[in-house]
Amino acid sequence: MPLSEGFDQALLFASDLHRDQIRKGANIPYMSHLLSVAALVIECGGNEKQAIAGLLHDTLEDCSEQFGGGKALAAVIEERFGADVRRMVEGCTDAEAIPKPPWQERKNAYLSAIPSKAGDTLLVACCDKLHNARCILHDLEELGPAVFDRFSSSVEQTLWYYQSLAKAFQDALGSNARSARLLAGTVAQIVKLSEADPR
Repeated sequence: MPLSEGFDQALLFASDLHRDQIRKGANIPYMSHLLSVAALVIECGGNEKQAIAGLLHDTLEDCSEQFGGGKALAAVIEERFGADVRRMVEGCTDAEAIPKPPWQERKNAYLSAIPSKAGDTLLVACCDKLHNARCILHDLEELGPAVFDRFSSSVEQTLWYYQSLAKAFQDALGSNARSARLLAGTVAQIVKLSEADPR
């Protein structure tokens, strides 16, 4: 699947918005996550619009203030990249409200919404969680349980959330979907290495 200039424009747009951000608990440019999600989307069979949504999936949550709010930024995304990309980005957004609602409330709401998401959005959202899970696994292998200290949730809550995500995406996408299988496998490794019972 050749990528058009629209992908290039989305890449520059994402870089402009996220340029000064770094990954939580690591000195890694945030763009690494967005590039990884877009790559996973493509590798798991997604199209260019889904890959663009992968690049922009965190914009509403992390970059809306400079546009005067999430709705204004969503309108810019639609104007530049189309209504489908806007819909997918909105479908991947955890919470736009500032300050964000409490952790458990946000995660329950996200999990509850998964079954009603469109298939194209599900792939992008699953690849987002897959890359996050892979980063946790990598850091767990390198740093041990201290990796969980960077999260506002407890170890048990984090494990519960990722196991719940893995099940929800398998149910929604089908257990044979590559992204869902990869997420489930990664989460299983995290649970095994954490030596903690999330229940």
